[in-house]
Amino acid sequence: LSHRLKIAGRLFDLISGVSAVDHPLCADCADELIIKLEKRLSEVRKEKDGYATYLRGLEEEEEAEKRDGEEEWDKEKAHAQLAMLQEKERNALSVLDQLEKEKGELKVEMEAVEEEMKKVNELEASYWQDVNSFQEEIYAHQNEKESIDLRLQYASKQLEKLKKTNVYNDTFRIWHDGPFGTINGFRMGRLPNQPVDWSEINAAMGQALLLLDTLANKLNFMFKGYRLVPMGSFSRIEKIDGDKGSYELYGSGDLKGMLFWNRRFDNALVAFLNCLQQLGDYAEQQDPKFRLPYRSV
Repeated sequence: LSHRLKIAGRLFDLISGVSAVDHPLCADCADELIIKLEKRLSEVRKEKDGYATYLRGLEEEEEAEKRDGEEEWDKEKAHAQLAMLQEKERNALSVLDQLEKEKGELKVEMEAVEEEMKKVNELEASYWQDVNSFQEEIYAHQNEKESIDLRLQYASKQLEKLKKTNVYNDTFRIWHDGPFGTINGFRMGRLPNQPVDWSEINAAMGQALLLLDTLANKLNFMFKGYRLVPMGSFSRIEKIDGDKGSYELYGSGDLKGMLFWNRRFDNALVAFLNCLQQLGDYAEQQDPKFRLPYRSV
């Protein structure tokens, strides 16, 4: 009860502040006033609810406008970003076109380089093939050169050996056998107590005439009045001026023709000695130090 009284007192104070009616009132008046106040409170509440609703509407409109503004701003931003992206895309496409162009040019250059490399490889293969062939030729020439060098060394040694060798001494071995002079083992002459077969004497005279003719050819010497015809055991000397004739430098054991034949053989011996003397005189003219060991008469 006291609580109600306190509330009523406060209410009276409030009413007194807004109304010209003094308080406290009587019960009926207070009830009527309360009814009016409650009606007024209800109206105020409704008004308050209306204002609240209107305020919420305004807030919602403001929020919507704000959202629309943000959306509009976002749209403009999106357009700007889109334009920027489109510009980047155009730039990228331009760069891509340039790269594609460069790629095409590089492809052409690569094909040219590959073709050039192919030619270079072919040239290199041909070069190494030529090198191998050349090396084989070099090896062959080296082997041939070594073989030639060996043969040259052998030939040089043989030449030195031959230089120290008198070919005439080896070809025409002149010596003696008792009272007889010999050439290549054949005795030249005979004695009553030592008869030598005419075939051996004829062979010896043929060798002697061949030696004389060989020496004359070596010295480019031409005999005066005679021409030598070496024919082994049947050699002869031809007289080519004055009383021309042919003298056989071989004999025979035939008793019937011995006299006639010995005279022709003697003429051949005289001609042989004459030619020997001519060659000796020529050699002495070429070399004053040279002398025949025996002089022909």
